Amino acid sequence: MTALRSETLAFFGPNVTKPTYDRSRLQPGIVHLGVGNFHRVHQALVVETCLHHPGHETWAISGVGLLDSASSRAKAEAYRRQDNLYTVTELTSPTPRQTQIVGAMVEYLHAPADPEAVLRRLADPLTRIVSLTITEGGYNIDEVTGEFRLDTPDVASDLAGQPPRTAFGYIVAGLARRRAAGLPPFTVMSCDNLQRNGDTSRKAVLGFARAYDPGLAAWIEVNGAFPNSMVDRIAPHVSEEDRKRIVAATGVDDLLAATCETYTKWVVEDRFSAGRPQLELGDVVFSDQVGAYVAVKGRLSNAAHMLMCYPSLLMGARFVDEGMRDARIPRLLRNFWDLDSRRLVEPPAGYDVEGFTDKVIERFANPAIKDTLLRVAGDGASKINVFHGRTIGELIARKADLTREAFLIACFARYLGGVDDKGVSYEIFEPQIGAEDWQKLRAGGPMAVLDITAFRGLGLRESPAFAEIYQSLSKLLAERGTAATLDAIMV
Repeated sequence: MTALRSETLAFFGPNVTKPTYDRSRLQPGIVHLGVGNFHRVHQALVVETCLHHPGHETWAISGVGLLDSASSRAKAEAYRRQDNLYTVTELTSPTPRQTQIVGAMVEYLHAPADPEAVLRRLADPLTRIVSLTITEGGYNIDEVTGEFRLDTPDVASDLAGQPPRTAFGYIVAGLARRRAAGLPPFTVMSCDNLQRNGDTSRKAVLGFARAYDPGLAAWIEVNGAFPNSMVDRIAPHVSEEDRKRIVAATGVDDLLAATCETYTKWVVEDRFSAGRPQLELGDVVFSDQVGAYVAVKGRLSNAAHMLMCYPSLLMGARFVDEGMRDARIPRLLRNFWDLDSRRLVEPPAGYDVEGFTDKVIERFANPAIKDTLLRVAGDGASKINVFHGRTIGELIARKADLTREAFLIACFARYLGGVDDKGVSYEIFEPQIGAEDWQKLRAGGPMAVLDITAFRGLGLRESPAFAEIYQSLSKLLAERGTAATLDAIMV
């Protein structure tokens, strides 16, 4: 196998798509915070397409890693060794379908190791877009007040003048340098799964900036741009076994191999403060109906992902496609769409919603993707808010059937126990559940999950109808297990 580096690109055969542009001419016009798998198989591939067209040489990507851990440092070193190149393989079967080498990222900065390098890049006149994939819970918005939280340790450290730790500490400090230099603000472009991700990032940036410098905040508010967008593609974790399989099939020894499904979608508002690449070249849709696209995707597709992952885990599955092979899970999703959510969602004009949900079933059942249920389930306290919160609220207000939503929360509560119905343990990742909430959960019985901080804004405890069906389903799950409870609620 041949190691992936700039000087080895010519060695790879026709089974691998390679950049045909001159990478030595590229300069970064986009800084991306949070270079995870999703960014690498979604936004970065669109930029990769753009770079093959004249006039895009200054629209390459500078990637920034914000976390300080052994794995984060290893990732930074791997990018250095590979000249920031990596592969993306689209999968439709256990055999790789198509692999390409991506050259769009020309720089990777590990922020904890050199925060000043990140700030210099943000202040560079060539930087015109700062994009984000920092997860749904990364925007630091209080679930009760809806405002940016200033009391977290990292935000407090940033505001005290220490080298930034947070995405918003870097963004605001970078914007401050640009204002002082007479440069326009860059566009802040969220690519996270939030219902109005641009508005959320605007709230976070301005919330931090007002505490940092009110005059700067006013300048950002007048001159900045925060386009809303809808993003969609499944990007599973790549295990070492999967990586070796791809390496064997392609001959490219990539330390950072990424995989994805063939389906991809990106819809964004055309609101940019300092220009943009021709993202249309990569099939990006510019629309003033982004909210409608987000509602369809978030409340039908992402919501379905959350609804299926917890019962599937509890019944012993570990992969999404494995969970979908139990006929009860697709039926649960169709019940959710047909009886609960589809009628609450207003799609874009001319949109085929039933065709979309049929495609969701197909995508989730794809055996090649091997997306782990624990990846989908992780940070559920945030994701349930984002993808089910509005539906729960509307169903409560309409005095409608709450069975599927109560079942979701009941399964989430059991998932937090870390043991499935077969007695097999698994690891839990819930960064938005703090020590005080864990204490409540361990001491308060099944109803305690309704009172955790992340769920306070959902009004679960205040709805007698929800509390009643939730309590009934929690008892049934405890006494008879997940499969029997699913059988009992099916329509």
